[in-house]
Amino acid sequence: MKKMWWKILAVIVISGTIIGGLLGPVPVLPILNETIRNVYFHVPMWFTMVFLYLLSVIYSIKYLNSGQRKHDLMAVETVNVGVLFCVCGLLSGMLWANFTWGEPWPNDPQLNSAAIATLMYLAYLVLRNALEEEQKRAKISAVYNIFAFPIMIVLLYILPKMTDSLHPGSGGNSTFGDLDMDNNMRPVFYSAAIGWILIGTWIASLRYRLRMLEDRQQDQ
Repeated sequence: MKKMWWKILAVIVISGTIIGGLLGPVPVLPILNETIRNVYFHVPMWFTMVFLYLLSVIYSIKYLNSGQRKHDLMAVETVNVGVLFCVCGLLSGMLWANFTWGEPWPNDPQLNSAAIATLMYLAYLVLRNALEEEQKRAKISAVYNIFAFPIMIVLLYILPKMTDSLHPGSGGNSTFGDLDMDNNMRPVFYSAAIGWILIGTWIASLRYRLRMLEDRQQDQ
């Protein structure tokens, strides 16, 4: 039961934020209107993705230091789940953009950078599948993963702020926290971010345990 508390907390927090996100009060804003509720879902997807990719880098470094397969498996499974949250972030963002900007994928630097970052991590998974020798695959993909993370940060959070962008916080635009989010929204938003990070970690740990069981069965 000691190991279950954070999973129970994750379910409670996500349930509360879904209800609060859909039914709670939001400010009446031009253009955004009720679509501002998507901030409870779209942004936490990206937060969770970045957290999982960071975990993956940590385990890639651990693998290079130890050579233990369990660290390599954890690294790849956190990337797998991170890509899942990345896709959820892209889809929720496209839905939001369609209502607020008139099309699901306008020519926006942050959107294009997100697409490049997504392809970069998909290439990581393709690279792993292309290499058959286990240790060679683990070492090469670990090095790739370590370099991919800072490039992803630059693409998503640095380059878009250096040019004009439709996204809040870029190109001189104010952030949601400056103008759009009020004191009713902030608790729900921060709770959603924490809840989805816990859910993402939970899914990655389940996938890791399944991979470890498969390895044990193959060794028998």
